Formats: sequence, C-alpha cells, structure tokens
Amino acid sequence: MPDIKIEGKIGGSAAAAIEPHAKALYDKPGVTVLAVVELEHTLRTQPAPHSEKNASVSLRISGIELPTKEQAETLREIQQALYLQRTAAGTLDEQGDVQLSDHTLELASRVLSDQELSRLRVGMSQWERHASQAARDSDLTIHGARAELRKIANGLSHILARELVDGA
Repeated sequence: MPDIKIEGKIGGSAAAAIEPHAKALYDKPGVTVLAVVELEHTLRTQPAPHSEKNASVSLRISGIELPTKEQAETLREIQQALYLQRTAAGTLDEQGDVQLSDHTLELASRVLSDQELSRLRVGMSQWERHASQAARDSDLTIHGARAELRKIANGLSHILARELVDGA
C-alpha cells in the first residue's frame, strides 16, 4: 500500500478560500476545522524492486471551502454518511437476510443515506430478477449455469464497488 503525502503549501483558489480564516486559525492553537477539500495527484514515487522503501503518492489541496456555522452541521452529516457507507459491516443470516453489526446500527441510527440505500435496493432487485430467470431456465447446462453465476457475481461486485470521482 503506497504512503500518502500531502504537499504543505496551498496555492491558487484554495489559498484564496482559506486565507480569510488564517488569523482566526492562528489565534486558536489545536482548533479543528471542517472543510470540503479537493485533492490533486502531483507525484508518484516507485521504489526499485527489493528496496526497503514504500511506494508513495503525493497530493496537493487544489480546492478547499470552509462552511459557515449554519452549513457545518449539514456538512458533518454528509461526512458521517460517507463514513457509514465506507465502514458498514454485517452478515447474512440463515435465511439470507442482512444482519448489520452493532457498530453499523449505531451509526445508521444517527445518519441515514437514502440515496445509497435506494441504489443498493435497485441493484439487488435487478440481479435477483436475473437470478430468478436463470433458475427457471430448464435448458441451462452446468457451463451455462456457471456463466450466469459469474455474471451475477460480477454485477453484484459492481454494485458494491465504491469508485472515486473520475475513476480514481
């Protein structure tokens, strides 16, 4: 896993956006600030084979916006929803029903992500219909059944994939 490095100096429009807050940030040591940040890949380091060094990617802050006090709570809810989607865990019970972990249930009780829930529901419904059609096909050979299972597995993997913007 490559190390991630953030370049130290902010420039351009990102600097212009955060500059008005510099004095207030300086005056409050240890303060934390919520922000919407855009990161840009600037450098990749690939060590020689058999090297003791880790690969690394350097990023710079190419865009940043700080919310007003009124906007901060909404932004924090968005952050919590993204965290919940990234860390959701659970199992399938004997009937195939999803059982969410206690940690996921605790997070979900505070933040609901209707868009992600809807996306997963639609995707699962589509692949359930596809599986049902394949199961009803009495002419399906073992090779055909395996091909259908691979197609369904690939479709479900695609639904569960979490790609970043621009395919990163």
